[in-house]
Amino acid sequence: MRLPDNTIRFVCVILAISFIVTAGMQLDFINSKRKEMKLIINEPLENAPPSLAFATVAMGAFRGIVVDVLWMRADRLKSEGQFFDAKQLAEWITILQPRFSKVWEFQAWNMAYNISVAIPATNPDQRWHWVKNGYEILRDKGIPLNPKKILLYQELGRIFFHKIGGITDDAHKYYKLQLALSISPLLGDASNEYYSDLANAPKTMDDVLVDPNYVSFINGLKEADPVFSDDDKFVSNYIALRDEPGKYDPNAVMFLDFAKDTQAYNRFNVFANAQQLRKVWKLEPSLMVELNKTYGPIDLIDPNNRQPLDWRLADVHAIFWAVQGIKVAGQEDVTVDETNTDRLVTHALQDLFRNGTLYIYKLSDPNGSSPLVQANNVFLRPDLRMFESYNKSVMATIAKYRKKEEMKHGSFHSLEIGHRNMMKNAVFSFYQAGHVAYARKFYNEMRILYPLDEFRVPLEVYAKRRFQKELKVIDVISAREIINMMLREGYFRLAMYDDNEAANRESLAKEIYDYYGREFSDENRIELPDFKLLKFTAMVDFFNDWQYPSQMRENLIERIRVERPKLAEQMMEIQMRYLQQQKRSQEQK
Repeated sequence: MRLPDNTIRFVCVILAISFIVTAGMQLDFINSKRKEMKLIINEPLENAPPSLAFATVAMGAFRGIVVDVLWMRADRLKSEGQFFDAKQLAEWITILQPRFSKVWEFQAWNMAYNISVAIPATNPDQRWHWVKNGYEILRDKGIPLNPKKILLYQELGRIFFHKIGGITDDAHKYYKLQLALSISPLLGDASNEYYSDLANAPKTMDDVLVDPNYVSFINGLKEADPVFSDDDKFVSNYIALRDEPGKYDPNAVMFLDFAKDTQAYNRFNVFANAQQLRKVWKLEPSLMVELNKTYGPIDLIDPNNRQPLDWRLADVHAIFWAVQGIKVAGQEDVTVDETNTDRLVTHALQDLFRNGTLYIYKLSDPNGSSPLVQANNVFLRPDLRMFESYNKSVMATIAKYRKKEEMKHGSFHSLEIGHRNMMKNAVFSFYQAGHVAYARKFYNEMRILYPLDEFRVPLEVYAKRRFQKELKVIDVISAREIINMMLREGYFRLAMYDDNEAANRESLAKEIYDYYGREFSDENRIELPDFKLLKFTAMVDFFNDWQYPSQMRENLIERIRVERPKLAEQMMEIQMRYLQQQKRSQEQK
């Protein structure tokens, strides 16, 4: 019996050794896969003090204790206003514990909100650097390492929505301009067809290299400039050539100009733009198409025609990341973070309704080289076309939370109140703008959803009562200010060739003027000046407003002279009367 036992032991030892050797041979492969999948948590810290570097290596499994100490230290530094030091500690924590989502949120918020405003508003480019760093660290590092953490998507969307899209930062116009100018070259003609082409473009350069539709263009560019021989950098070099041709071989510039009329160029240009959107902006074109179809503005003349979203706007990026977060990291048992992410979508759509029309006024360069664009040439105006998208989105969100009993007195109730108030404002806005059919549509919907006494009257009565309510308490000075504001906005729209809205603003100003004169003429109130004189003074105020570029004002004067000579004559006559009145007033003093 002893011999078989020894044999068994020998066989077991041989098997154990072979298993250990086999496992050891797989170790390098396993470690490489762990590193590739970002599962390594003991990477050495760069630029860390020797004591901290030693502690993190020596303590091994006790690294968590080091992280706790660093986190408490970073939080204290933040409270003391030492934001740069807090940032450095947070960076070390992200290396030690890359799955700690809170530290990624802290890093982004600290850079976008704390460090940026520590820089004077007179240096908006430096402020923008930190705001950009804030959203990029989440987009490019935090989310890829923690794709199931909806908190990170919410925070990324919030930076776009509040920090860039909002107005609380003194440099907010600069942020909006930089975002718009950076992404505009990738948006083509911004049509639905173009976005579909982006989504259908090849996914990799390898796919393009074997496609005969692209070969002639690629080979021609490689022959024109050797820098394009590197296939891995071909797309980035092409984008740089397109945006800054002066840095490349003149032969490449000439070839690109010649190729712009070819089908191969158009195909590759779409592919390159799609690649930049995916790799640099982390925007998936297929989701962009989906969001355009779901949330894009409707054509007020043809409601079946939905236009793409304006991807130059920060609110649209906020929507993308919020929706992406809900798709990837949403849970059946809704969390607070998911609730806030849902609300971010509705708030961004609401903001697009209020400020979704972007005007960037380009000045002529005195040297004649290229148009000049400055932050103070950025203007945002309402976009009534976005209300349909907002309305459907908030109704879907309300339906989602209506099923959650615990939300009925929380998010569900506040969503309903916000929706009702927005509907009231939208109905009045549509009615004032002359879109009575849309005003009636949403008014009837509001009456069903919120059967309050104030909605039990016809639309015309409701609009008139609201109009009267707002004007009843104003005095002549306030009435004049409102009329002036409406007329000045009309001149701005005229300067931007938005003639329909210009006419709407003047019509509304006249309506307010007539109502005030009719209702309060016998109440011993000071009468308003002649409406023509008010139009003239509003124009003077517009031309003296520093926020509008001088070229815009000069171009408007010329446009009125050429296209509306009668209006120009009236303005000259009113100007003469105005100057005479001013002279008489000075003589009487």
